[in-house]
Order: sequence, then structure tokens, then C-alpha cells
Amino acid sequence: MFNGSQTTVTLVIILVALGVLGWGYNRARSYGKLGILAWLQSVVLTVPWLLFFGLVSIGIYLNIVGILFLLVASTGLYIYLGRLLRAAGQDEVWRERATKLFEDQQQSKDAQKSEEQDTAAYKNLTAVSEGPNTTRIGVATIPDEDLQIIKGIFGIDTFFATETIKYQEGAIFTGNLRGNDAELVHSRLSANLEEKLSDRYRLFLVDNPEGKPVVIVLPSTNDPRTTTVPQKILALVLVIATFFTTLEVSGLLLEFDLFSEPERFREALPITIGIWIVLITHELGHWWQAKSHDIRLSIPFFLPSLQIGSFGAMVRFESLLPNRKVLFDISIAGPAVGGVVSLLMLMAGLVLSHQGSAFQVPAEFFQ
Repeated sequence: MFNGSQTTVTLVIILVALGVLGWGYNRARSYGKLGILAWLQSVVLTVPWLLFFGLVSIGIYLNIVGILFLLVASTGLYIYLGRLLRAAGQDEVWRERATKLFEDQQQSKDAQKSEEQDTAAYKNLTAVSEGPNTTRIGVATIPDEDLQIIKGIFGIDTFFATETIKYQEGAIFTGNLRGNDAELVHSRLSANLEEKLSDRYRLFLVDNPEGKPVVIVLPSTNDPRTTTVPQKILALVLVIATFFTTLEVSGLLLEFDLFSEPERFREALPITIGIWIVLITHELGHWWQAKSHDIRLSIPFFLPSLQIGSFGAMVRFESLLPNRKVLFDISIAGPAVGGVVSLLMLMAGLVLSHQGSAFQVPAEFFQ
């Protein structure tokens, strides 16, 4: 059980966390169902830890079965809510963009009716009709040569384009999808596009507001940015900070404060190394799946914590994801690999534990 000051700090942290969750709920309500589902995901990740530390602060210890139940239940709920969130927000961004483009197209048609009466207004239009099936929206446009090449990637066995809409340096193609396998069609179109125009453009296959398939081609200049030098320096600083926080937590587990007795840091190294093995294998799991799908990831940005050593790491995607399956594979690989390693280390620790062990688990832990 914590002493008085530790209990007070724990309760303050719990109250602050609950306040943050309440503030997040108020922010999430304005986004409707998507916002609430995203907020619930943060709740299922936070509440188990609040419950665990809250119970410990008042002298109630959960056994290993209870802790594993909290972790498994939290993970299961998080995945379930993630599926609901993806289903609710499927292609939401692209649908909004497609809606805006179609609205701009309609506005351009209305503007064309008055161009004969006002030549000056005609020069200021941002949407100009180029033919019965092609509309240009915006100022910067895709080169006509590239557009003709892109049109050539479509076929009767993949996607039959019926209308072309220029949008800045990209284009939108409406038409009919041939076949029932959208992922196969997307992969074939992407391969054809890369073969003809190298990596200058990216292809997306989404649904428009009416639920019909739409192909969107955008320049690769819109790809996610790579990690900059200042960001790499920040990542290095976070690694060093996380190393010291894991050392401090390891020392507390051995009942000494590393900041008060720094000469005893060697005693904390074995536990620190164990924590880092879990952290590194977790990130290697993400990297392994990302490499298998030819997706680039940024270097990890570790999050130091004086409570548990580290909250893990944040990693950015530096490549566009072709579909949700790739996103799921990369996301689940880290927790899966790290979880297996953690379980193996737990079993090895229980087997090697004895009365003379440097770190002894309280008997209440197994009750």
C-alpha cells in the first residue's frame, strides 16, 4: 500500500485523468458518432490503469488473473471499438472531398451560363469546362499528357471511366467498377499507374456520396513527410529520457531511489533491460509487418514515464496505406509480438523465482 503522500499523488493523477476524459467527451460530442467512438477508445485504454492504481492506493491488490483480465478486456474492447469506428468513418475524408468537388463542378456549370455576358468574370472563374466529360477545378492542374496516360490505365476488366474531373494537380474519374474485388482492381490500377508514370502519382479507389466507385489520382508530393532532423534529435532525447525513467522504476521495484543512490544503478540494469526488450520487440513487430507490406515507418518516439518506465512509443506512417487490412496488420503486430515476449518473460520469471530472489512478488498477487 502507498504511503500518505503517494496516495495523495495517485488520487490527484486519477482526478486529473478523469477531468481530461470529461473534457475529451465534451470535445467528442461535436463530432457525432465518430467522435464518441474515438473517445471511448481512449476510455478503455485509460480506465484499467486508473482502476489498478486506484485500488493499489487504498490497499487492494489485484492478482495476476485480475490484471490479465483487465488487459485482455481492454484490448478486446479497443479492437471492437476500432472496427466500429472504421465502419462508421469508412472513406469519410474522401467522401467529403468528392462532395466538395461535385459541388464545385455544379457551381462551375452555373458560372458558365453568364460567361458571355461578363468576360471579366469569366477570367476569374476557378472552374472551366473543357468538354462534355472533362471539368477543370482550381488553378494548378495536372498536365494534359499525364492525364491522357492515366486514362490509359483503365480497361473493361478493371474500371470503366465515364467522366474525368481535373482537380488541381490530380484528377477524379467516375465510372463503373468491373468485378466484385475492389482491392484486386485497386492493386492492378496502381501497378499500371506506377508502370506508366513511375511514382509521380498515387491512386485511390473510394465511394462517392451516392455509393458509386470513384478513382482519385493525386500527385505523390502529397505523400506523408519523412522525419526531419529536429524530429530525429527529439527522438534521441526521448530515448535517453526513457532509459533513465526505466532505470528509476527498476530501482523502485528493488526498493531504492536511483536519484538518491545513483551508484546502485547496476542493480537496476537487469530489470531495465527486460523492460527494453519488451519495448524493442513491440516496435520490431510494427517494423516487420510494415516491411512485408512495403510501408515506411518513422523512427519511434518513446514516451518516458516515472510510473511504469515508459508508455511505449509513437510511430508515424511515412507511406500511404493501400487499405485497412495493411493498417490492421501493422498495428496489431507490435502488441502481438510484444505480448508474446512479455508472457514468455513472465513465465520465465515465475519459474526462476525463489525465496532469495532480488525481486519478490507479494503473495497477495496470486490470491
